Amino acid sequence: MRVVQFVIPGEGRRVGFVDGSSVVDVTSSSPELTSVFDVFEASQASADSFDDTLSNGANNQSDRLIYANLLDAEIDGNTPYLIAPFDHPDSHRVLVSGTGLTHTGSMESRDQMHSDDSDSDKSSEEPATDSAKMFQMGIEGGKPPVGERGVSPEWFYKGNGTIIRGPGAGLEIPAFALDGGEEPELGGCYFIDKSGTPRRVGFALANEWSDHQTEKINYLYLAPSKLRSASLGPELVTD
Repeated sequence: MRVVQFVIPGEGRRVGFVDGSSVVDVTSSSPELTSVFDVFEASQASADSFDDTLSNGANNQSDRLIYANLLDAEIDGNTPYLIAPFDHPDSHRVLVSGTGLTHTGSMESRDQMHSDDSDSDKSSEEPATDSAKMFQMGIEGGKPPVGERGVSPEWFYKGNGTIIRGPGAGLEIPAFALDGGEEPELGGCYFIDKSGTPRRVGFALANEWSDHQTEKINYLYLAPSKLRSASLGPELVTD
């Protein structure tokens, strides 16, 4: 399903799903469901799937909105507008993190950023930088057989839920930053179930905003270069 969250000014936040050119407002027929978190909690209680819980919350009386109008609406304006499609009632319980060096383009750009002329005399068969070495580790051990643990990718912490911005919202450049660089990403969205097990709900498009100029000074500055806001959405595409 293509799940969205939105706000109707004067009425509050809603959860729904895309159906053709319209959005079905599930909250209008099931007021107890106002967010993807509510849907997940209800699915845990009923043992139904996330998708079934959401679709069962809608009926023929559910309100519908024109999707294009939601996409074009001004954030915090007077008409219904989209917000990030995945969040938690307590933003400080959200962990925003990422992995890098998972495709050839990211490895090549990072390798160029962190290499220098002194590497030119090294064998062409030997990875010149830590970035290239880690990428090669992923090629060799990134897809292990079932039951075996694969090699870990590069991992970075980005922030908690307070950094997440919805579609159309602005991304800030802090006063101490040297740059603001967009990075298109696929965001995997997980909730922790009652047994403590992470459960992936789906994926969303993301814009991982970071400071490439700070990172370029020294690759050890990667961590602080990532502490920025990030955009998520407009849709959560469920598994």
